[in-house]
Amino acid sequence: MKPAEKISGTQLCLLIFSFIAPIVILIIPGLESKSSKQDAWITIFPAVLIGSLTIWVMIILSNRYPGLSIIQYSSQIIGKWPAKCLGCYFIYYWISYDFVVLNQHIQFINTVLLMRTPGIVVSLTLALLCGLAAYMGIESIARSNEYISLLIFVLLLPLLILMLAESDSERILPVMSQGMVPLLQASIFPTAYLSQFFILGWLLPYLNQPKKATKVSFIALLLITGVLFIAIIPLIMIFGPITDNLTFPVLEVIRYIGITGSFERLEALGVAIWVMGCFVKDALICFIICLSVSHFFNIRNYRDFVFPVTLLGAIGSVSVFKFYSTDLTTLLKYSYPSYAIFTQFILPLTLLMIDTIKRRWKKSVV
Repeated sequence: MKPAEKISGTQLCLLIFSFIAPIVILIIPGLESKSSKQDAWITIFPAVLIGSLTIWVMIILSNRYPGLSIIQYSSQIIGKWPAKCLGCYFIYYWISYDFVVLNQHIQFINTVLLMRTPGIVVSLTLALLCGLAAYMGIESIARSNEYISLLIFVLLLPLLILMLAESDSERILPVMSQGMVPLLQASIFPTAYLSQFFILGWLLPYLNQPKKATKVSFIALLLITGVLFIAIIPLIMIFGPITDNLTFPVLEVIRYIGITGSFERLEALGVAIWVMGCFVKDALICFIICLSVSHFFNIRNYRDFVFPVTLLGAIGSVSVFKFYSTDLTTLLKYSYPSYAIFTQFILPLTLLMIDTIKRRWKKSVV
């Protein structure tokens, strides 16, 4: 059964941009710089390759099984019970990622804005708003994001221009002084996030013009790459070797500009970009979790799961990391990249390979 809700190609492009770009820009530069130092900008290129391949895989699978999500068509590729196991894993992945996003939001807000506010209050406030958006449906999220993405562009571009004005080009030299190995090690961080085009497996069935899927997806990739590229280079040219010691390096650049220039309290713009990006990201994650559960159990209305998923996300974001005695930075640095690449790229690629082999086998038999 094809979904009744529909989104346009432009809305899909902007959804992907808002889902990936704001949080990547504020977090990834610091993680990359720990391994690749001043060559962090080069690590974007391998990530773009994997992002492109992820788009290609998801669009081919969607074209072969139009109107179905990856949870639905996986049973036609690998069989009912293996698909059930895979579906359970995907649901687990998105729930755990929901915890990560909400915990990132807690850390950011507690660091920058509301230092004494309990984490559960910060998390629950955002989670309830995102749950409401998910309940309203993908069309509502897409329409609200049209304005949100425009605001993100309006706030982000002046900040990037101001960053360029404070840059020192000498700090980006020498290029590739440490060789290829540190670059390849650092490239795993942007790769983990650019492979998030994996969400096409849930969003493409809602696209009103499926023929535009390839075009709008690659436009989104180009926008994200361009913004990430022009954020990382000025960052290195401002802070140089101390970049890898900063949790939110782009935010520190914004603060630095506010201190040295004629603008004050510019970090408020960074907070606005973060909150808007987190809203779109978590609203989509909540929608995807509820949709996955409904497809898994063959339940028609995914909205029945929105409230429990919202509460689970808020509670899990403040309790899971304490239970496992680890912090978010350690997870993002050591565990999440390989876990994300395996889930978001390797598994869909495996599904595509199995499906291709099955189709060729049937043709040869006939």
